[in-house]
Amino acid sequence: MEPSTTRIPGGPAVRPLRPEDEPAVSRLLTDCGDYFVAATGSTALPADVQSLYYSLPDGADFAGKHLLVLEHEDRPVGVVDAVEGHPEPVTCSVGLFLVGPHARGTGLGLRAARYLLREAAGRGTRRVTATCPEGWTTGIAFLRRLDFDVRPPAPEPSATVGNRLRRPQERRLCTAVRTLTVEDADGAAAAPGRAWGGTP
Repeated sequence: MEPSTTRIPGGPAVRPLRPEDEPAVSRLLTDCGDYFVAATGSTALPADVQSLYYSLPDGADFAGKHLLVLEHEDRPVGVVDAVEGHPEPVTCSVGLFLVGPHARGTGLGLRAARYLLREAAGRGTRRVTATCPEGWTTGIAFLRRLDFDVRPPAPEPSATVGNRLRRPQERRLCTAVRTLTVEDADGAAAAPGRAWGGTP
């Protein structure tokens, strides 16, 4: 296991996305067609993996961007795209947190998310934001299990979605907010770079 990989007890390994992961992650995104249809009205495209590298909202710093793979039994079962320090220094914006259909209901996604929230709290993050299509009940239920406050879509949505620009089709997205406290960091590694699979 490479040094930047974190193995979560009872859960997946969390590590940075590598170029050689792209074919497997592309298949994962294709498998998550239920999410993409709910969010954008169409299935994932081959270029969606590449677009992850460049998706960044106005004012955000690329230094805070983290692309992670959730790996179980030597294959990617999830992907995470998050930006720390945006839109405020103590905020983390999650643009994407997807778990493949074959891994849903196993607890792998919940364990990974709880780990990442704990580590983010240990690094000083106090607010995590995400979005979810209004009709995608799988994602809404997942966020609520993580104690996010899920809010209905805004009448006039903003120009960004999480940590990227909003596509024209993305109009019925719920906003989810989770406040983190010092207590949420209990058990965190509290070492710079550790929370997000070893990336700074």
